[in-house]
Amino acid sequence: MGFEQDGIKQVDKEELKELVKSESGKPIIIDVRELEEYEEAHIPGLPLIPMGTIPTMIDQLDKEQSYLFVCRSGGRSQNVAMYLQNQGFKDVSNYYGGMLAWDGDVKAGAEWIVKDGKELK
Repeated sequence: MGFEQDGIKQVDKEELKELVKSESGKPIIIDVRELEEYEEAHIPGLPLIPMGTIPTMIDQLDKEQSYLFVCRSGGRSQNVAMYLQNQGFKDVSNYYGGMLAWDGDVKAGAEWIVKDGKELK
């Protein structure tokens, strides 16, 4: 079961597996690692928005939408969630185990590199 850290809901591996399988599209799960990390191995179907590009895309993201962020260990994704929360986003959470803890399916290659936040709708 998840917990809260610095005001951000933390999602564990089993919760994330259920969310990835879900067809609801909520929350939108986003990988925030660097392109090279994503290409090496990522959770199939997850879009990539590298952490450093989040501020340039913030106006394209819906503040009312629910977002869950994933990175290598859970640190960068936690920082992205806290940053967006500080920008007025209401429902952001973090996968605290990161890809280091992930034991589900992975895919290599540049599957979905987000160029425009509207792609996430």
